[in-house]
Order: sequence, then C-alpha cells, then structure tokens
Amino acid sequence: MPELPEVEVVTRSLKRTIRNHKIIKITVNNRNLRFKLQKNFEHILKNKIVKNIKRKSKYIIFDFDNHFYAVLHLGMSGTLHVPSKKKITNLSFYSNPVLPKKHNHIIMNFKNFKLIYNDPRRFGYFKILNSKYEFDEYFTRIGPEALDKSFNLIYLKNKIKNRKKNIKNFLLDQKIVSGIGNIYANEILFKSQISPMKSVKKLTLIDLDKIIKFSRITLKSAIKFGGSSIRDFKSISGDGGSFQTKFKVYDRENQKCVKTKCKGIIKKIYISNRSTFICNFCQK
Repeated sequence: MPELPEVEVVTRSLKRTIRNHKIIKITVNNRNLRFKLQKNFEHILKNKIVKNIKRKSKYIIFDFDNHFYAVLHLGMSGTLHVPSKKKITNLSFYSNPVLPKKHNHIIMNFKNFKLIYNDPRRFGYFKILNSKYEFDEYFTRIGPEALDKSFNLIYLKNKIKNRKKNIKNFLLDQKIVSGIGNIYANEILFKSQISPMKSVKKLTLIDLDKIIKFSRITLKSAIKFGGSSIRDFKSISGDGGSFQTKFKVYDRENQKCVKTKCKGIIKKIYISNRSTFICNFCQK
C-alpha cells in the first residue's frame, strides 16, 4: 500500500497532468470498489474543472472549487494511468507497468487525454464531498500527519497515556498519526534506536523527540527521492522512486546493521502480521 511519500509524488504528478482541465466524460466499468461507487458519480463530475489536486495523509483530493471534492484512496493495488501514443505512464505505486485492461474500473476523459483508475483488488475507492463541512467531518477520523506541527511532544505525551500498544502499531494507527505505513515505521524506529515491540507507556521524552524528528526526516527524504519502488511505482515522467536504495533496515533481513561500530544483524519478525525489521543490537 502506498504511504504518504508515494501518495505525495502521485499527487504532484497528477497536479501537473490534470489541473485546470475539464472532465468531458466519465466511463464507469465497475462500481464495486471497496465502497460501491454512487450511481450518479459520472454525471456529478461531468463537465467539472479540476481546479487543484491536493493530498491529505494517504488520500488524493480532486478539488473542483466551491468546496466540492472527490476523494480518492488507492487502497492496496489502485493505480492511475495516462495512456498516450508513445507509452502508458503509470502514476501509482504497486502495479505492473503494463496496463491490465481487465481492471480499468473508471476512465476520466479530458480534451486531449484520459486518466484511468485501475485496481485489481478493488480496495481503493472514490468519495464525493459536497461541502467544507463534509470535508472537515470526513477527515476528523484521522490523526495529524507526522509532517504537521501539531504532531509534537505535547500531542504524543497525551496520546501514549494509559496505552498498552507497542510503538510499531502506535505509528501505524491512522487515528493517532496519519500517513505512516509499514515501510516507514520500520525506518523511523531504526533511526530512533527504539525496538518496535517497546510499549508506548515505557517511552521517554527523549524517545518521543526522536520519533518526531526521524518521522519528519524520513518522510521528507522519501518524497525527495520520489518514494519507494517496491515493485513498479512510477511518477508522471515514468521514473520510479529510489528511496528503497536508502533503506537502513526494511527488507534487509540477515544483513549487518549499517550503523558504525554496531555488531547487530537485521532480523525479520512479525508484529500484527506485518513484516518488521529490527537490529538485534542497537534497537532497545
């Protein structure tokens, strides 16, 4: 599943592609996404001009102005494609660079190009929001992003009170902090030298400061390098992300720890059925 950096890269690519363009026609081939697409979806968006494309956490927001929005979540396998005579540009994260027509569920036709939403697993979805109230209400269910100023020491101190969660699951809880997924939680905790199994109630103020610091550093660095291409993530230019070459712990099972003078070996364990990578020496 794409995390905040990958969704940010897709959002920037999408903004360069469709911003200020009018949707001429929408074809819906399958309404049965994670949440069934409303019956009049294509009629509501027809002839609407995409005034802006924004991101909030892991959501892509089509802003049609006047507080009218279409929110897209890519789910596990949702991808966006712009076909052309030369190639099909894959804007998304987990996918094959070849566009499998079988799963082209939604096609948005603009004047000179098409935007295709493809999703084999159908865990992604679109949601229409008709007002600023609906928009704000919809996103009350998620916590602040790790890049937000509100994700700070006071906030974390209040959130860990009386909780028994381990820090890995804490970071993955989108109601507490949004945008961090499995890959970046591993990297953040390694850089913070904190065991993913450590209970949040045992975290010190120094630990919390490290988590805040390295969450921001890790996410900003991932965005800078175009996200992590675990399979075939592509931007609008067709380039894959390269942050996977910067991984310190994720997917490095049985390799030596990269920290200077550390004698540790990276071990793979499972926490809540998610692959978790940990240095058995420097993460306490």
